[in-house]
Amino acid sequence: MSTNSKPRSILNTQTFQCVRCGLTVTETAPDGARRNHCPSCLHSMHVLDRVEGGPSECRSRMVPISIAVLRTGDWMIIHRCTRCGELTSNPICGDDNQLILMRMAVRPLAQPPFPLEAFGDL
Repeated sequence: MSTNSKPRSILNTQTFQCVRCGLTVTETAPDGARRNHCPSCLHSMHVLDRVEGGPSECRSRMVPISIAVLRTGDWMIIHRCTRCGELTSNPICGDDNQLILMRMAVRPLAQPPFPLEAFGDL
């Protein structure tokens, strides 16, 4: 290799198959971040035990249920395990399905836990 040539970057080609839609997904997002959910349907698999630490024996599907926005402005996907109910948060990736992200973000406004007619009486 000559002194003027740039070193080649090593690409992570590890993949996983989505537990919901079957899409083959690379573990590395386009921005280089590590991905643990499907960019198409946003589902994940319960592989880490956040309470105990380390790997989880559950291995069930994690359903995206909500969006959280950190003080830094970063968006996080909130997942709930379909078997044990554990909640996790994971950063979104740049190629995640924007329509599903927006649907989750506006759900509290579109389906409030109280009748909107109550505001007319205030």
